[in-house]
Amino acid sequence: MNGPEIHVAFAPELHVFVPQARRGTATRVATDGVSTLGHVVESLGVPLTEVGALVVDGREVPPAHVPAAGESVTVRTVERPQRVPGAPLRFLLDVHLGTLARRLRLLGVDTAYESTDIGDPALAARSAAEKRVMLSRDRGLLRRRELWAGAFVYSTRPDDQLHDVLDRFRPELRPWTRCTACNGLLRQATKEEVADQLKGGTQRTYDVFAQCRRCGRAYWKGAHHDQLEAIVERALSGDTQRD
Repeated sequence: MNGPEIHVAFAPELHVFVPQARRGTATRVATDGVSTLGHVVESLGVPLTEVGALVVDGREVPPAHVPAAGESVTVRTVERPQRVPGAPLRFLLDVHLGTLARRLRLLGVDTAYESTDIGDPALAARSAAEKRVMLSRDRGLLRRRELWAGAFVYSTRPDDQLHDVLDRFRPELRPWTRCTACNGLLRQATKEEVADQLKGGTQRTYDVFAQCRRCGRAYWKGAHHDQLEAIVERALSGDTQRD
């Protein structure tokens, strides 16, 4: 771009997306005179899903604003909790976020997950068709215009990922109501109804079961229940950062 120069300053939370040289104080950026401010911000590395207010010379402007020479732009991060239009709040996760998907489902959050790489266009189309917030660490995916809504997952650690999503969106939590395998809703089940999924020790030891209405998977308070209970308790208390 060799057009009018503007000055751009990014909120500290967005520094992860921009080169070292553009962090801190406002830096000069050359524009082409016709591209929108949203396009300019994304060309500098920041997905618009992570952008809150765009402030130009003290006034808030939309991403469609075309910057003029000499304007000073402040790029703020998304306010928390982030309000997403439409209800209920639902998510779609890409192939790299399987653990996060299972934990969100454990908490009763409607979470679709693609266990194979179906490609960015298909993911974006599903987000739009089902009105789901796309969660991903793929910046290119989050820049696709077809997305209904999206959010970057900043950490590679499932504990921190869960904390960040819950803090950012504050979804309603209904633990133990969804299948962690397929996202279907659970119902109470008798031992006889799930007997074909139980080994001898389980049949003798446990009497309380649930079953997924969609895939039929059986659930009971097995060997890993304490670990799962700890995740649920921390989520309900607002402390989800540590195992």
